[in-house]
Order: sequence, then C-alpha cells, then structure tokens
Amino acid sequence: MKKIVLLAIIAFTTAGLSAVAQKSNKKGMKKVLFVVTSNDKLGNTGEKTGFWSEEFAAPYYELLDQGIEITIASPLGGQPPIDPKSADPASATEDTKRFDADKVLQEKLKNTLKLSTVNQKDYDAVFYPGGHGPLWDLVEDKSSIALIEAFYTNKKPVAFVCHAPAVLKNVKVKGEYLVKGKKVTGFTNAEEEAVGLTKVVPFLLEDALTQNGAEFSKGANWQPYAVADGLLITGQNPASSKLVAGKLLEQLK
Repeated sequence: MKKIVLLAIIAFTTAGLSAVAQKSNKKGMKKVLFVVTSNDKLGNTGEKTGFWSEEFAAPYYELLDQGIEITIASPLGGQPPIDPKSADPASATEDTKRFDADKVLQEKLKNTLKLSTVNQKDYDAVFYPGGHGPLWDLVEDKSSIALIEAFYTNKKPVAFVCHAPAVLKNVKVKGEYLVKGKKVTGFTNAEEEAVGLTKVVPFLLEDALTQNGAEFSKGANWQPYAVADGLLITGQNPASSKLVAGKLLEQLK
C-alpha cells in the first residue's frame, strides 16, 4: 500500500514539474509577427495580386520548425489574398507544397488579426513577405508605418523580402527615413522590368529606397541575396526568403 502511495506521489510530482516546464518553455518562446497585404488588385490591370506564397511559406516553416511562435496580421484582418501566379504548380517548392497541405495554417490565414489592433510589445520581431500587393496598401498604411517604427526603436528585428522592403518607403525614425544610410536590398528595377510591370507598379522599389538615402545593393536576377544592417534585414526576391529567415533567426537567438 505504501509503495502504491509513493508511486502516486512521484507520478503527481512528475506531472506537476512537466506542466511547469511546459509553461516555462512557452513563456520563453520567441514570437514573430507576420504582416501580409490585404490588397488583391494589380493596379488598374484587372488582374489579381496579393502576397507571394513562397515568400510567406519558406520563412514561416523555417521559423516554426525552430520553435518560433508566429502570429499573422493584415490591414483588413481575415483572409488575405494570395497572388494566383505564386500558386502556379510551375512555381511550387517543398515549402509551398507543405503550405498547400497545411490545414492548420490555412485556418490561421482565414483569421489574421487586424493590423491596427496589434502591439509590438507582444512580439520579438516582425516579418513582411512580398508579392505586389503591399505596394498598394501596406506602403501607405499608417498602422504598418507606426508598427515598423515601434519595433525598430524598441531594438527588435524588422525583416522584409522581395517587394516587402517597399513598405519602408514612408517609415521614419527621429525624423529621418529608417533606410537612410542603411544597407538594403529588394526586388530590383531589372527584375520588375523582366516581369513586365514597371509601368503598372506605383513606384520602383529600388529607386524609392535609394532616393530615401538607402545603400541599395543587389545580386543577379532571381538569385538568393539578402542583407542585414543591424536590426534591418532585407531580401531581394522569392529565392531569398530562406536567407532572410536565417538572418532573422540569428538575431532572435
């Protein structure tokens, strides 16, 4: 009888310690906010756009698999649009295939937080995937501009890939453009010309950031290239998504 009681006490104690450990681990888990576009219109072309699935999926799983907790927000909240071209089977990668089959993530995307309700205090970093969508909403979105400034001034990493660095266009810190004097990259003029959209987009990302004082650099078209300048991390194109995620992970550790 005593042996049974002793075993019960040990089991109860072990369970209690395990619960405390799990609670402690969750408390210490790093949290990253993903911000995606709500815009599905490609200018006045009549075509659809949104966020680019690879630029979302590759960093999402790179961070998730390292135990990072991820929350998703968008200007309007709810289901954000996915650029239909990025869903083309010809553009598929292992990450986008995982994305397509991930029912938990699909449900999560249906319920993105409204950006205006988000507070940087709840997260350790912010990441913006690209696609052409952000050029028409997130660039001018006051909540997004304020959020990036808040993350940066509170010494938290801010990361962007492909067209997403365009959302830095109107972000200022202490009256100066955040990108002024910073090393950055993003979707280049040459890449925009290659996809035939230089006359469609509201501005060319490379030109806009350069005009704001950024030290813009780039690799070859469509090749992986990413730059980190302190807390600011930028990637050139879809192929650069994992590089950006890797640099973000380095800063979170």
